[in-house]
Amino acid sequence: MYLKKVDGPRSVTLMDGSVMTLADLPSPTTSRWVASRKVAVVRGVIYGLIGKDEALQRYGLSEDEFIEWVRAVSTHGEVALKATMVQKYRQL
Repeated sequence: MYLKKVDGPRSVTLMDGSVMTLADLPSPTTSRWVASRKVAVVRGVIYGLIGKDEALQRYGLSEDEFIEWVRAVSTHGEVALKATMVQKYRQL
């Protein structure tokens, strides 16, 4: 069996003990961003599975949008990224 050469780690262990791999990240062609996909990208970057610049390019995100995702998750958790909760958790 041959393993494809990739930059960076193949998997990372999250704080809860679960393992996250590149396969757990959303597809680069994702057009519908639900909260769970946003959180997967944020966790991937925070735990070093994928670089921030690579994530921004791969998913076509602006830096401000990504920073907002990180802020929402760190302040209020995954629920803050749900479309129905944006108004409640958005800081003015």
